Amino acid sequence: MNSVLAFDIETVPDVAGIRRLHGLPADLPDAEVAEVAFQIRRTKTGSDFLPPQLHKVAVISCVFRSDEGIKVFSLEGPEADVIRRFYEGIEKFVPQLVSWNGGGFDLPVLNYRALIHGVAAPMFWETGDENRDFRYNNYISRYHARHLDLMDVLAMYQPRNNAALDEVAQLAGFPGKIGVGGAKVWETYLAGGIAEIRDYCEADTANTYLLFLRYQLLRGVFTTAAYEKEIRLLKSYLRDLDKPHWREFLKLWNET
Repeated sequence: MNSVLAFDIETVPDVAGIRRLHGLPADLPDAEVAEVAFQIRRTKTGSDFLPPQLHKVAVISCVFRSDEGIKVFSLEGPEADVIRRFYEGIEKFVPQLVSWNGGGFDLPVLNYRALIHGVAAPMFWETGDENRDFRYNNYISRYHARHLDLMDVLAMYQPRNNAALDEVAQLAGFPGKIGVGGAKVWETYLAGGIAEIRDYCEADTANTYLLFLRYQLLRGVFTTAAYEKEIRLLKSYLRDLDKPHWREFLKLWNET
């Protein structure tokens, strides 16, 4: 089977970059540095959601399905290393990427941050000049399948039809979001709660992967039997991990 990599990222404000751009003093607390950027953004757009280049990647969580089985893991550590390892995985396995709003947020952030850190990602940027297989199916084109942005596709590429991952997952009978929640990631990060952020991100990625499996059933790639086999595989894998956030995830899943 072709390998699949469902992924999600969690980010925090790039306080070092914000200091540099606005000439802020080095001893100004990180929370106050970020607030400067939030206020500038509110003035410009009415929202404090920062542009992609000012998002620092805190964690990338993945569900990787290949002929060898399934694996759920997260990339953590220095941002440049996290991004480099993500693109190295694409280089090695050339998986189908699956995301929820990945084209609208996750990949633009990763692209800008990779550029900032000087991370090479030739396979990701291949469009057919070196490998003809990528001419009509590459990671860059919105309408190609090497990166499947599930939200974008299900919305028929119409932003007015975009839906929240949590709501769609719950309506489909899956657990939905657990843990800190996106609005509290920065607050949690400042308090040193990177583990809580990672667990939240992993659960989001699992929901994305489950919706991808349902999508494969929807479009006839999976039979009902094949779909149920993949569901059992993930559930068994998560049960064997025996970690608190997966126990919570499975409890919610069983209840639905």
